[in-house]
Amino acid sequence: MKKCGILNAQLAGFIAALGHKDLFMIGDAGMPIPKGIPIVDLALCGGVPTFKQTLDAVIGEAEVEFYSLAEDIKEKNPTLLQHIQQKLQGVEHEFILHEDLKEQSKQVRFAIRTGEFTPYPNIILRAGVAFPA
Repeated sequence: MKKCGILNAQLAGFIAALGHKDLFMIGDAGMPIPKGIPIVDLALCGGVPTFKQTLDAVIGEAEVEFYSLAEDIKEKNPTLLQHIQQKLQGVEHEFILHEDLKEQSKQVRFAIRTGEFTPYPNIILRAGVAFPA
């Protein structure tokens, strides 16, 4: 039995299978996931698990080289934005329209649904490589 890190077998498997440049998403309880995209549904109830908890666990196991956020997070959820920027410090990123983020979500390998109920806690991450260049 695995005793640390991500214990959810489905999520651990998806992270382990990521290749360089693969996209994946962490979203809130209401983020629409495009048809055909595998979903790791962690949502238990409103607020459980939080986006922060999920992001922290995922980036503890996945190498991230780039991420995309909706422009609206700057105004509607600055506290969460600050957390993301601290946890992904030094990682290149972009702010795009929320509709463009939804469109980009059609390209992800998998999506993680959290129980988050705050505005715009949706991120698309691009996998990096874990070895030095």
